[in-house]
Amino acid sequence: MSRRLKLIVAYDGTQFAGWQSQSHRNTIQDHLERAFERVGGERVRVHGAGRTDAGVHALAQCAHVDLANNNLSAVRWTGALNSLLPPTIRVLRCRYVPKDFHARFSAKGKIYRYRIWSAAVLPPLEHGRAWHVAASFDFEVLKAAANYFVGTHDFAGFAANRGKPENNTVRTINSVQVRRNGPCVTIEFDGDGFLYKMVRLIVGSLVRCALGKSPIEEIIDRLASGRSGHARFAAAATGLFLVRVRY
Repeated sequence: MSRRLKLIVAYDGTQFAGWQSQSHRNTIQDHLERAFERVGGERVRVHGAGRTDAGVHALAQCAHVDLANNNLSAVRWTGALNSLLPPTIRVLRCRYVPKDFHARFSAKGKIYRYRIWSAAVLPPLEHGRAWHVAASFDFEVLKAAANYFVGTHDFAGFAANRGKPENNTVRTINSVQVRRNGPCVTIEFDGDGFLYKMVRLIVGSLVRCALGKSPIEEIIDRLASGRSGHARFAAAATGLFLVRVRY
């Protein structure tokens, strides 16, 4: 009888082509599956709560895997996997869970954080971990525009095409928190789900408003119509972090 193992995984996405397995085998899913095969001697499929893009980071991505070879304790799996994974991918903890748990379908929501470095110079240690916006922008305008995304909306105008149409583009954003600490601006989104590139397109629109390149009314119209309109701009992947998956 196989058992289901739940993993909480953190990673620096800079070196990797996102979460989902690809032919070149340099994704988070690929590295995890290779590590499981080397430890357990069998090929397995690791199911993630969501598919982060190339360059996107995670503080606590959730995944699960079904293991026929389940002689190892959850703690030993953590150590064994980390001994084989690149140092920029770490399994923070594991535990065995009931078979009706699913990393993706059991999720009730996710929290994403986006980091913007608003200064003329980007410090070297922020490279790959924040979107560098050298031009000064109006923080209060950005904060005011962010409030319009709270609530239930059709976010089709803030989603990219992954290759097939989404059946449902309505999502609920519970909160958007905007903070500033010196040159670092963080925008944290808590929602029941997110479409492909949704956070990056939202942040791109917020910064355009804050730079005076588009009016807040454009955001309001796009949310009301569910249409993308024109002049869409996605913020860089490097500033995006998956903070937590809620169950």
